[in-house]
Amino acid sequence: MAEHYDCTECKKSLYGQKYILKVENPYCVECYEDLFSNSCEVCQKLIGCTSKDLSYKDQHWHSDCFLCIKCSRSLVDRPFASKDENPMCIECYSNEYSSKCHECLKTIMPGSKKMEHKGNSWHENCFTCNRCQQPMGTRSFIQKEANHYCLPCYEKQFAMQCVHCKKPITTGGVNYRDQPWHKECFVCIGCKQQLAGQRFTSRDEFAYCLDCFCNLFAKKCVYCTTSISGLGGSKYISFEQRQWHNDCFNCKRCCVSLVGRGFQTSKDDILCPDCVKDF
Repeated sequence: MAEHYDCTECKKSLYGQKYILKVENPYCVECYEDLFSNSCEVCQKLIGCTSKDLSYKDQHWHSDCFLCIKCSRSLVDRPFASKDENPMCIECYSNEYSSKCHECLKTIMPGSKKMEHKGNSWHENCFTCNRCQQPMGTRSFIQKEANHYCLPCYEKQFAMQCVHCKKPITTGGVNYRDQPWHKECFVCIGCKQQLAGQRFTSRDEFAYCLDCFCNLFAKKCVYCTTSISGLGGSKYISFEQRQWHNDCFNCKRCCVSLVGRGFQTSKDDILCPDCVKDF
């Protein structure tokens, strides 16, 4: 006796009928479409077993319904893009949403590589150095006015050369006596410490930090023996080729300040008039 061959869902006999196997289970066409067929995004009707199901991002269309949302051209076997889940042909999408190249003013097509800088867009081959005309690609560049330059061209055309090392200055330059220096090249002639951003002085056209200048050239205070820089408006007392800091110019005996007062000397010491009497 022949084995029964029925639809898995409705149990109707499939002998002499069209049916579909799914995971080895037979279904009549009606049950299969009710259970497994997708609805078309446009007409909302089921996409039957005999129709081609076109899908994109969990959306489905009949072949005749898969049209550009703008111009209604068929998108079957054509490249397309999507905006707010609506399919569009490349031409309509480009005209509506794609950026325009800042150089050639033509549309930058979806999927093509573009360069962006400060709100503007370029085709990859249109974003070039203004001097050598080579595409920038992933290279570093510098913008000057409305033009872009690769670093070698910018240095050749615009960058000043450091007085010390003779190399171009692109960032961190220092101007001293109307001459350009790299920040790292402008250093104390004595200790080689960078001078940019700190106080310094010069002698015989050489720059010195304050410590080196004082150690090399400044007079020494008779009392404390430390350097008297005389820089920045600091005051000192000079008498018979000897010098004192203002704060150090005091009577040897009573320690009263002698700045602006009369005094007398006793060998290497200075004394106020009162102490001279007692002495």
